[in-house]
Amino acid sequence: MRAVVALSLLALTGCATARVALLPPESGSNVGAVAVFNPKDGSELGQLTAANTQASLGGPVKPRALKPDTYASLTAAMPAPVARFTLYFIEGSTKLANGSEPELQKMLAEVARRSGVEVQITGHTDTVGSDADNDALSLKRAREVRDALLDQGLKLTETRIAGRGERELLAQTPDNVEEPRNRRVEITVR
Repeated sequence: MRAVVALSLLALTGCATARVALLPPESGSNVGAVAVFNPKDGSELGQLTAANTQASLGGPVKPRALKPDTYASLTAAMPAPVARFTLYFIEGSTKLANGSEPELQKMLAEVARRSGVEVQITGHTDTVGSDADNDALSLKRAREVRDALLDQGLKLTETRIAGRGERELLAQTPDNVEEPRNRRVEITVR
């Protein structure tokens, strides 16, 4: 959990007042909290536990709502949150399984809308076949996804690909068991 906090000194009628603010979290995560302590004796002065609240420092913390655009320039400069995508494949191949094409299109659009994008592409297999064959197939799947990005003319700042074979199963199975959920490529976009 990550709390996004802004500290500021505001000149109010000739004196400086320190403030702390708790900003909204990334989509899908919890807001977090900020505790403020007295620097002299270590006692807690109060907490901010709700997004878009602020408090003046120097005494007991009394949370107040932020004006909507108070930290707009700060939050606008924050990078987009990490996006994750999973594509599934037909057994023993690099052909996408039914239902993965829309996810591929979403991933391509996400990469296209970002500047300075980093992409991690990790291929996986189920437990059917030898370890060496699965390592090669998982890497081939990852390369094909990277090539799909490049074929779209997307400029990637950094791209890493890896093939994990059957070492990181999503659904645990014994050896030589077909499992569609394990035949996948996971893509992390930053």
